[in-house]
Amino acid sequence: MGKTGLQLRSLIKASGELEISLVDVPTPEPGADEVVVRIEATPINPSDLGLLTGTADLTTIKASGTNHHPIVTAKVPETTMPAMAGRLDQSLPIGFEGAGIVIMTGSSDTVKALMGRTVAIFGGAMYAQYRCLKVADCLPLPDGTTPAEGASCFVNPLTALGMTEAMRTEGHTALVHTAAASNLGQMLNKICLKDDISLVNIVRNAEQASILRNIGARHVIDSTSATFMDELSAALVETGATIAFDAIGGGKLASQILSAMEAAINNSGKYPYSRYGSTVHKQVYIYGTLDPRPTEITRSFGTAWGLGGWLLMPFLAKIGQAGSQRLRQRVVDELKTTFASYYTKVVSLAEALDPANIAVYVKRATGEKFLINPNKGK
Repeated sequence: MGKTGLQLRSLIKASGELEISLVDVPTPEPGADEVVVRIEATPINPSDLGLLTGTADLTTIKASGTNHHPIVTAKVPETTMPAMAGRLDQSLPIGFEGAGIVIMTGSSDTVKALMGRTVAIFGGAMYAQYRCLKVADCLPLPDGTTPAEGASCFVNPLTALGMTEAMRTEGHTALVHTAAASNLGQMLNKICLKDDISLVNIVRNAEQASILRNIGARHVIDSTSATFMDELSAALVETGATIAFDAIGGGKLASQILSAMEAAINNSGKYPYSRYGSTVHKQVYIYGTLDPRPTEITRSFGTAWGLGGWLLMPFLAKIGQAGSQRLRQRVVDELKTTFASYYTKVVSLAEALDPANIAVYVKRATGEKFLINPNKGK
């Protein structure tokens, strides 16, 4: 089609340097079941940052290049280089999800029907001006939906829905969520309120607690409180939650949740005492790494427990195409209500490489979500 567009790439060199840059890439001709999308909105999610910056020390960041083709570099500490071994000297595209306008299609009738439509898309390399994608990776959005409204259709909405789906399929009736005031956490609260699911929210300060209470959250616990464990146990007695999704990862929190679950079960008066602990299974899934320290486990919760990792894409594969489509349809149906996303700043690809902007969005702070418009100003 003759179009060339900018694409953001991240490279970690064997010499121990991170390089983030914009490169010109040709746009392929679409195959029979493919479309070309002009991307107009793509969010910077926490899951994108790990690939974007790796383990680089961002206090060493330097900017160079031109206004149209900026380059950002930073040093990668020698101690963290082994963790980057699998990606060394590979220029990697970034961005899991986004939305835009279909500007060219393949020959099949299915894709021709998408010409000019606004679609949400997923599959990687979204920090780019154009993407050629399979029709299966596109989600047509209702008329009147903007790319910005549809840009975050996949990661946060489907993760939140996946949590409640996992809760049900594994036989639990209520759940716990950490880092709960995030964009994803607010969606999860709205889902649970709508579906009448008891949810215990764990946050890290009073401001985050206020955010959740303002949208109707019933159980909000501040992990910095001197009475945190007592408050958590009381909420677990009331809700009966025995499954948790933890975005923190490091430190003692996962262990504290399991201990509080066991205490709540014992305090409920429903089960006889056993020196092996209760027979009720307690499960914590770690799905994030806001705290990069090792996960500390102090076994004070019997033997009926589990601690593991949880990711969206393997879960969607597990529930199959029909299950995944059911969740996606709910996202479309409630896109401007339950699954609405809000952004504090919209930047171009070049602006996304501005060290001042990088310093803000890498903090992953609640209420500081950035949106990239790769075609901003065009």
